[in-house]
Amino acid sequence: MHRSATDPRRRVLHLAQPVEGGVARVVLDLTKAQLTAGLRVTVACPGGELAEAARELGAEVRGWRAERSPGAGLRDEVRRLSRLLDEVRPELVHAHSAKAGLAGRLAVRGRVPTLFQPHAWSFEAVGGVTAALALRWERWGARWAHRVVCVSEAERTTGVRAGIRAQYAVVPNGIDTEHFTPGAPGAPGTPDTRGPSGPGAPLVVCVGRLCPQKGQDVLLRAWPEVLRRVPGARLALVGEGPDGEALRRLAPASVEFAGAVADVRPWYHAADLVVLPSRWEGMALAPLEAMACGRPVLVTDVDGARESLPPGHAAHCLVPPGRPGALAGAVAGLLLDPELRASLGDRGRRHVQSTHDVRRTAEAVAELYRELLGGRPLMSFECRESIFS
Repeated sequence: MHRSATDPRRRVLHLAQPVEGGVARVVLDLTKAQLTAGLRVTVACPGGELAEAARELGAEVRGWRAERSPGAGLRDEVRRLSRLLDEVRPELVHAHSAKAGLAGRLAVRGRVPTLFQPHAWSFEAVGGVTAALALRWERWGARWAHRVVCVSEAERTTGVRAGIRAQYAVVPNGIDTEHFTPGAPGAPGTPDTRGPSGPGAPLVVCVGRLCPQKGQDVLLRAWPEVLRRVPGARLALVGEGPDGEALRRLAPASVEFAGAVADVRPWYHAADLVVLPSRWEGMALAPLEAMACGRPVLVTDVDGARESLPPGHAAHCLVPPGRPGALAGAVAGLLLDPELRASLGDRGRRHVQSTHDVRRTAEAVAELYRELLGGRPLMSFECRESIFS
């Protein structure tokens, strides 16, 4: 697997499964920056939103048929990936999330520099025998990753404590702070969230895939207590996922299911409070996006959460995961304190601008690439202002 002698640009292969949500967003952000910097970028994935968006950016896209979870088809997935690697001949492979990390490392086996980015550890997402097998693989597979890239120091600590011996690098998640900016509720494009409670009713927004990881079921169990303390409050769940039908059965009339949306910013702008009650994360993007839009956030104390918040915010914006009572109390308390919400939103915006701009993330990843490829200049960020225009 070597680059073509006729093209001096270095080729990076991003390998991803899943193809939507936060993982896809990270891949696309890196792809855009790397294309702008002059790299040859190939994205291998099972189609979907990621493939379409990567083509629009100008990346080469290769179809790689793979299920989201490991199963009986893994051997064929690895074989298909091995053939793809022989065709693409990348100088560096960057594998994203558990499935691509598993198949990618089995196919490459260290023959070219390989980065594995878990985006939250696989053994946290399952239980019992499956969790034990996932952990055993992560320990074994670490030998075939030249760097394991964690999006938070907490995620790295989780890996170390689990016995995963690797060359770690921590690159915090970033978002495009020129795309996610404050906006006035009621502006053109803002969703009509008034409902039967009227225009003054406070709105809580939760953005994320409808699945166990994101904890919307915990929020729905907390919601009756929120309504008792803040009559008329409304909740909007933005996103789709495998738990959609079950969550709809749990939800009272004051809960709106907005589905998947092409542009989430109007929902952030309309929100009085953005809540993400995750059971596990590496570092979630939705709270960063909401803070960049000037909105206060409430998150659960999982990997990456404390690191994503400004100093001093934990007392108001952090609750234990899986505890509806604590979540209800924190949601209601913030809804009843508009001055505190305004202060948190303003400080959150400034924090994300200074700490979690996606350009910082792209530069940190570029430095890792340079290290692994022997220090040769790889990317130039002289025109930083134009990368995400």
